[in-house]
Amino acid sequence: MLPSARRRTFFGRPWSDYALFSILLGPNLALLVVFTYRPLIENFQFSFYDWNLSSPTSTFVGLANYREWFSRDDTWVIVGNTVIFTIAAVVGSLVLGLVLALLLDQKLRGRNFVRSAVFAPFVISGAAIGIAFQFVFDPNFGLVQDLLHRVGLSSPDFYQDPHWALFMITVTYLWKNLGYTFVIYLAALQGVRKELMEAAEIDRASTWTTFRKVLLPQLRPTTFFLSITVLLNSLQVFDIINVMTRGGPLGNGTTTMVFQVYEETFRNFRAGYGATVATIMFVVLLIITLVQVRIMDRDDQR
Repeated sequence: MLPSARRRTFFGRPWSDYALFSILLGPNLALLVVFTYRPLIENFQFSFYDWNLSSPTSTFVGLANYREWFSRDDTWVIVGNTVIFTIAAVVGSLVLGLVLALLLDQKLRGRNFVRSAVFAPFVISGAAIGIAFQFVFDPNFGLVQDLLHRVGLSSPDFYQDPHWALFMITVTYLWKNLGYTFVIYLAALQGVRKELMEAAEIDRASTWTTFRKVLLPQLRPTTFFLSITVLLNSLQVFDIINVMTRGGPLGNGTTTMVFQVYEETFRNFRAGYGATVATIMFVVLLIITLVQVRIMDRDDQR
C-alpha cells in the first residue's frame, strides 16, 4: 500500500485535515455553544416556570405563561407596536439607504465627507442618540417645534400621544441605522455589471426601466441580506425606547416585545414570563427567516 493511501483513513481524507478543521472551527463552535445555544435552551426551559429573579427557587407552571401571554389585553397592543415599528424600520432603511447609495455613487464634490456623515450615526451609542433626539422632538423648545412654528403649525405632543411617540422612536432609529444599509448598498453598487447598464442606455431604456429591470435584479442578494439583518436588528431595539419613552406613553404606547422582555424580567421580576415572550419572538423570527430563505432560493432557481 502506498504511503499516501495509508494516510487517507477517514472518508478519503487525511487525519491532518480533520485536525486542522477542529483547531480552526473548535473555538468558534465552543463560543456558540456557551454563549448562544446554551442560553437559548435555558430560556426555553425558564418559560415553563414561575420564577422571581430575587428567589433561588422556581415553580413549574407548564404552559401557563404562554396562555397568559395570548389572553392578556396588552399583548396585541405590544405586538402591533412591534409590527409597525419593524415594518417601518425595514422598509425605510432599505429605501432610504438605496436612494442615498445611488446618489452618493455619483461623482459629486464632497461626496466622501457626506458618506462619512451618513455612516457616522451608526457607530454612535443608541442611548446617546436617544438623549439627543429628546431635544429634537421636545414639543416646547425642540428643533421640530421650531421648524413647524416657522410655517405656522403647532408641534404634536410626541411624549403624550402614543402614535406620535411611536413615530418619534421610529424616526430616531432610522436616522441612527441608515448608515448601515447605505454602506452595504454602496458596496454592492461597485459590483454592478456596467455592460448591462450601458446596454440599457444604448437601447434607450428610461431611467425607471433601467433601475427596475437591470439594477434591482443585480441588487437582489444584497437586498435579501439587508432585509434579514435589519429585521433582526429592529426587533432587538431597546436602548432608544428605554431612553426616550420607557415604553410609554399611556403604559404601552411604544412598548415592543423586546422591551416587554426587559420589563417583565427586571422590573416585574417575572423571569419566567419574560422568557416566554423571548421564546415567542425567537419562533416568529425563525419562521420569518426560513420563509425569506425559501423565497430567495426559489428566485435563484428560476
